[in-house]
Amino acid sequence: MNPRSMGIHDGAVAIVTGGSRGIGLGIAQRLIQQGARVVVTARKPGPLAEAVASLGGDPYAVGLAGNAADPVHQGEAIALARSHFGALHYLVNNTGINPAFGPMLDSDVEIARKVLDVNVVAAFSWIQKAVAAGLGTAALPGAIVNVASIAGLGATGTIGWYAVSKAALIHLTVELGYQLGPAIRVNAVAPGVVKTQFAQALYAEREDAVASAYPMKRLGVPEDIAGAVSFLLSRDAGWITGQTLVVDGGVTLGGAL
Repeated sequence: MNPRSMGIHDGAVAIVTGGSRGIGLGIAQRLIQQGARVVVTARKPGPLAEAVASLGGDPYAVGLAGNAADPVHQGEAIALARSHFGALHYLVNNTGINPAFGPMLDSDVEIARKVLDVNVVAAFSWIQKAVAAGLGTAALPGAIVNVASIAGLGATGTIGWYAVSKAALIHLTVELGYQLGPAIRVNAVAPGVVKTQFAQALYAEREDAVASAYPMKRLGVPEDIAGAVSFLLSRDAGWITGQTLVVDGGVTLGGAL
């Protein structure tokens, strides 16, 4: 990729969790293209190193491998943003897991705890640490975007604990948007099905049939979500906080999830 062009995020430094592939990598690419510098995190060092290289490497992006739910890792990533790039303005909570498929009562209670810990509690911990570290500057206020899901807007029947966690993440966005203004804005995006490795089980070998339910007649791609996240982080969204932007090709207009 062309690593960087002048744009709406000039001078900004961001952390994007779960940034080695899919939506997270797409967000990191968009932010760098529009002038930001980015710390990307992911669990596996190999894919993370490949992602950083695809982003143009230093001075545009650095990676830090670790468990997104680990408070030590969170603190190290925030410290890296400050030591390597000199500041931290944006946080994108993109990491999420969905280890269970089927009726909720068939899931062990430990699955519920794990999903809520990674998808909600860890996101809160990232925000808490970033705010404590002084997210934002006088010249560029802080902005946070949580990557939720349309699963958090209604019943799914098959990915219940994931849906519960995303509903909680949406309300966390509301609460913190209310509490952290005016210095820091907190918003979320709620994607529909996006063509990533994470979501393959939802459309594999039946993409046309799944897409037929969408008014836009296609599934999402990471660039669709990246554009929405970039907007919510930018000054153009300077009077928007506590909101969840649904990015779903129109599928929820007819009540479907």
